[in-house]
Amino acid sequence: MYLTTEKKQEIFSTSGFAKNATDTGSAESQIALFTYRISHLTAHLKVHKHDYGTQLGLLQLVGKRRRLLNYLVKKDIARYRAILAALGLRK
Repeated sequence: MYLTTEKKQEIFSTSGFAKNATDTGSAESQIALFTYRISHLTAHLKVHKHDYGTQLGLLQLVGKRRRLLNYLVKKDIARYRAILAALGLRK
């Protein structure tokens, strides 16, 4: 599996938004994890163009991330802008 427990902990700790070491449920942590998974699936699909199951999973992940970003816009615009800048996402 490409995403081990250690890798997840690294993503959560390096995203810089964790309130503590075990903060895995915050919107920022989830967005950082989804962004890593999206980039991995995008690289996979560049090689395997006809992997439609992965393509569907990628679209679902993008939708989940978009919904979390929309939640952050409504909840706290400063946190939204910070996560966009940190992860290099564009609206």
